[in-house]
Amino acid sequence: MYPEIEPYAQGMVDVGDGNLVFWAECGNPEGKPVVYLHGGPGTGCSPGAARQFDPRAYRVVLMDQRGSGRSRPHASEYSTDLSVNTTAHLVADIERLREHRGIERWMVFGGSWGSTLGLRYAQSFPHRVTEVVLVAVTTSRYAELDWLYHGLGMLFPEQWARFREGAGEGATDLVAAYDALLNDPDPAVRGKAATDWTDWESSIVSLDPDYRPGPRMADPAWRMAFARLCAHYFRHRVWLADGEVMRDVERLRGIPAILVHGRLDLQGPLGTAWELARRWPDAELVVVPGASHAASDPGMAEAVVAATDRFARR
Repeated sequence: MYPEIEPYAQGMVDVGDGNLVFWAECGNPEGKPVVYLHGGPGTGCSPGAARQFDPRAYRVVLMDQRGSGRSRPHASEYSTDLSVNTTAHLVADIERLREHRGIERWMVFGGSWGSTLGLRYAQSFPHRVTEVVLVAVTTSRYAELDWLYHGLGMLFPEQWARFREGAGEGATDLVAAYDALLNDPDPAVRGKAATDWTDWESSIVSLDPDYRPGPRMADPAWRMAFARLCAHYFRHRVWLADGEVMRDVERLRGIPAILVHGRLDLQGPLGTAWELARRWPDAELVVVPGASHAASDPGMAEAVVAATDRFARR
């Protein structure tokens, strides 16, 4: 990837409902605009997010989605109201940020959950999108969500048994059970639920036996925001009808796209990215052999940078 660079501008944009969304810009102020949509929901932008773009060619706009990263209020705080944190709110926030930064059209880059969000934004505002690059593609169909927190347990039985136990005796919908625990008045209950949730997430992200989660995972506030937002979104099935994102692909006609996906991605099996590419004639699917869901897996960074380089001066 490209070397790390410091932002040349940053700030907060008031998106309403008492929420301030953090943004930062890196690279070339006169370059090609691209908005970076992180995964999760709730991870916030990682320190190296801008390294996937040529800093001479791109004006990279990083955005911490509501409740995550440096946005405020933070979802780790028990008092933070999540009823105004939905997919529709995030799509509106992206468009508000575009207007705030005076950008006419921009490229959309999204990874994991960010790919679902990026697709929904592009379907809502196709006239504002020049190209799309998605990594570890998801569309948040109900089967995808059920697989992630139930079906995938057959491949990680020991880790899933601990995750299931943490949901409480008799729980059948584990996401709903954790959503309740993560909003319990007792901070000890919330803290344990956040640890149990993030332990499961970190155990399934990579097939590399030496994989180690990033340092953010050790931060209790980060774990709480990540777990609380994930459970909140997925309990409500991201406030979209089943398969809605996939069915609305026709709205993206004419927008070039590159989809980068690991062949051995167990969190989001390859079939979703393959089906999306089949429905979207302007999209090219790049499959990385041997890679899973982790961005650090061999070949992933090279494939992502190759994708952004291809669109750099288009």
